[in-house]
Formats: sequence, structure tokens, C-alpha cells
Amino acid sequence: MGLQLLQQAPDAGEAAVRGFEALYGTRPTTLVRAPGRINLIGEHIDYCGLPVLPMSVQRAVWVASSPAEGKVARIASRTPGLESVHFEVGPDVPPAATGDWGNYARAAVVTMSREYGASTPFDGYVASDLPIAAGLSSSSALVVAVSISCLAAEGREIPERVRLAERLARGERYVGTAGGGMDQATVLLGVAGHALELSFDPLHARPVPVPGNWRVIVAYSGQRAEKSGEAQGAYNRLTRAAAAAADHLSARRGAGARGLAAYGALVGSASADALLAEAETALDGAPLRVFRHVVTESDRVQRTLAALEAGDLPAAGAALDGSHLSLADNLGVSTPALDELVERMREAGAVGARLTGAGMGGCAIGLCTADASDSVLEAARRFETRSGGPPVAFVAEPSDGARVVAVR
Repeated sequence: MGLQLLQQAPDAGEAAVRGFEALYGTRPTTLVRAPGRINLIGEHIDYCGLPVLPMSVQRAVWVASSPAEGKVARIASRTPGLESVHFEVGPDVPPAATGDWGNYARAAVVTMSREYGASTPFDGYVASDLPIAAGLSSSSALVVAVSISCLAAEGREIPERVRLAERLARGERYVGTAGGGMDQATVLLGVAGHALELSFDPLHARPVPVPGNWRVIVAYSGQRAEKSGEAQGAYNRLTRAAAAAADHLSARRGAGARGLAAYGALVGSASADALLAEAETALDGAPLRVFRHVVTESDRVQRTLAALEAGDLPAAGAALDGSHLSLADNLGVSTPALDELVERMREAGAVGARLTGAGMGGCAIGLCTADASDSVLEAARRFETRSGGPPVAFVAEPSDGARVVAVR
């Protein structure tokens, strides 16, 4: 299945309501909006427990729902390849085959059952203007939206958001991807007009205003960024290499924390240059390359954060450029299409550009001034036309996190 919008509509929320009515023959009682996200910088380091700098966007996944009789949750979409799924509400629902989109819905319901005791079945209908498999966190947006719908079926409000984000980050691993907590937190905790400085263990979100003259252009490379199959295996290999690198260096130092949990202490103990010099003598192969990315990307997050707060657009752009280079050279998660898209946006006036999301396809972002945004956006759209991909390019607007919306 090629990349699609789950449901193109001027108002995807209204499309969810209409789809629900057509399928189930009644009006939904709940409508949930869960935004997608871009990551300005901090790629492949959230699962190392290191701070990242994402923001939620205006495009979103919507779920219309109502409580149902019996024991079964039914969740539908009109998109080919996203056929209706149904399963009992409970803590022990087995996953379907790897790659089945319904596993994200199952992950949500299983997590709500285990963590919040949810047991009420419900009917749901999904619509969206957020492209799927594009590195914009449509899967985590779906998990969040279904989770809130599951609780709404019992008449319950959205629980404390930070705690919910932590639980859903663990719960989404049900699908088989050893991810971190950035996506779920951004979907739930986004603030309009702001990026989020996210730190972990424990999760904390600090909104950081995006300067009014900055623009972020999002564009699709023409290649799906799957979280299943071969891509899932590649992602999980990176997490294992990151854990092995930190484990080895911590053991040499006699430190208590091991594996991924050791990164906070390691990064806080010395400069990036000093850590890289130490790693060159202790590591090789994939662990060395991944460690090099994690340490330098963590440093770039801090430089981008300082640039945001100072309104220093060139400094932020340079950090984005460095991030893309490291993702390509150290992690190998860029593609020729992503590299070309990044270069086209730079040539059109972006001060910096990089892939966003886990890579291996999906979208890139270009950072520019408001005056240059039309030129960068047009270059992105021309690339999408040449690549044969559907039109996705848009100017990202920092948005609020997931919410329940009144059914009109």
C-alpha cells in the first residue's frame, strides 16, 4: 500500500463523524483529535533517555467513538489496507501479524486495560489528514486517540498526561518496536506556538516558544517509513548497538548504570569531544558509530535549544544540517531520496534541513525565515511531484496536544 491520507477532508474530524454514522448507524458520543509531530532535532536519542526537541503539528488523527454492547472493540477506517479490526477489550489481547495496523489499536486498548482497568467495549472510526508511514508519528497519534476513546467509553476524562505518555510509550512496544517516549509525549503534551524540550526518566516537558519569523517546511521523500518488517529490525538493531556501546563504556568506568540507562550519566560526565575520544579507544563497528551519533546529537539538541531561545536561526540551521549528516553517515538511516530532498530545500532558501523521524524513508524538514517559506515550500512540492509521491508538503504549525472535541 502506498502512502495515503487516512481520509482527505477539509475537516478530518467531521469526516470521522460522518464515517462513524455511515458505518454504525448512530451518532458518536466522543471525538478525539491526536496531532502528528515533527522532531526539530534529537533523532534516535529518546530511547537513550536524552533530551529531544519536537513539536506537535496541525495535522492529526481523529477517532469518533461510542460505547458498545458485548465485549468487543471495533475500529474502522475507509482507507484500503486499513481494514476494520475487532478484538475483545482486556489486558491479554494477542497481537496480529507484524505490520498489521490494528496492532496500534490493540496496543492502546491493552495498555488502558492493564494500567487503568478499562473494560468497556466501544465502536470507533478513524479519519485523518496526517500521512501514514511518513515519519510524522501517525502510529503514536493513533495509539493516543484510541486510548482516550477507550477511556471515554467508560465516561472517564483524559488522565494525568505525563503519566499517560509514559505508560503509552511502554505500551506501544506491544507492536514489536523498541522505541523511546518522544512520540507519545509530543502527541499528548504539545503546546500551540511552542516546541517541547522533552527530558526523560522521569518525563518532563518544557514548552519553548518558536520565534514568529521562523518557519518549518515538511515534505515527503516518496518512500514509506515503516515501523514493521525490515525497518523494525533495523530500528531495533540500532537500539541494541546504542545499549552495547553505553554498557561497555560504563563497565570500563565502573559506573552503576548500564545499557541505555547509562547515557544520562555518560553525557553529563564530559564534553562530547572527550566522550568521542574515549569511545574511539574502546569501541568499534556499529556500537562506535551509534555512540558517535548519540553523543553529537545530544550536543546538537542543546545548541538548537539555545538558538531557539536566542532567535538565532543560522545556528539552529547548522545544527539541523549536522544532524542529517550524522543520521546518514553514522546511523545509515537516510536514503538518496531524503538526501536529495534535504538538498533541494537548502538550495531554495532553508538555513538547515534534515530527515525527521526514524528515517529509512518518510519526511524531511527545512528551517527557514517566513520570507523564504514560499520558495522552500515550492521546491519541496516540485520534488514530491518528481518523486511520484502524493502531495504532502506543508508549513508546520506548532499545535496543542491531544484533546476531546465536541461532536458537532
